[in-house]
Amino acid sequence: MSVLIQKKPSAPMAQTIAIRDHVLSADVSAAEGGEDAGPSPHDLYDAALGACKALTVMWYARKKGIPVDDVRTVIDRDDSGERTGVYRLSARMQVQGTLTDAQVRELESVAQKCPVHKLMTTVTTDITTSLERMP
Repeated sequence: MSVLIQKKPSAPMAQTIAIRDHVLSADVSAAEGGEDAGPSPHDLYDAALGACKALTVMWYARKKGIPVDDVRTVIDRDDSGERTGVYRLSARMQVQGTLTDAQVRELESVAQKCPVHKLMTTVTTDITTSLERMP
């Protein structure tokens, strides 16, 4: 799968992100030279974790017949140590439904195992970058 990212023609920094049939925007704040026309790449990274945890909980609950009606996830970022190699994310999740305490614990355990959480913490990601002139 490929993701296409291209500068928005009328914006100083903003990018259009095309994923399958979906189009998103990314930008940086005005203080960083952008127009804040969309979430920053860090925001998207953080959101990927939260969305994955929520979707994983919903998928698992549906598969196991656990009555989850709604999931709310808040991701808090502490990037104060990023330049020294530490980027902290905290996920606070709330579920709505008629759940036992055991089911809540089970869902919390499942949320810890979402694929993006694993990518961020246990998988080595190799990235290659090439730069060439546009035709």
